[in-house]
Amino acid sequence: MNTIELEYAGFWARTGAALIDTLLIMVITFPALISIYGWAYFDGEQTGLVAGPADFLISWVLPAIAVIAFWIIKQATPDKMAISAQIVDATTGQPASAGQLVGRYLAYYVSIIPLFLGILWVAFDRKKQGWHDKLAGTVVVRKVRRGPDPVRFS
Repeated sequence: MNTIELEYAGFWARTGAALIDTLLIMVITFPALISIYGWAYFDGEQTGLVAGPADFLISWVLPAIAVIAFWIIKQATPDKMAISAQIVDATTGQPASAGQLVGRYLAYYVSIIPLFLGILWVAFDRKKQGWHDKLAGTVVVRKVRRGPDPVRFS
């Protein structure tokens, strides 16, 4: 019988992985935003928090749809796939429901608003859950041994 041992994905692995997603989103969204708004898009005094309807769609709505779709289909975004991590239900270990995943995405804002305290919580929590995980009832897990299978000699 071949069982896979899992561990909770920790703070540094998840932080590094989040940088991958951030870069991917920037590579996709920035050219579109610059083509619409020009380089002035990056001047907050001119554009404010949201430069216009296209900015709201490209910067907020489309990334949310993409992230939630990845979570539903693959249980991970490219960043979590890169570290062999998956988002699962904290109680059953089974794939999280679509409702949990939408809630998890929205709960990121709760985690971020107080100086990213809800994200930093991952570093101190026994199950490595951020506030967004706790609110959604999810955990991020990955295989304990991620290297190649050892060669067995008889």
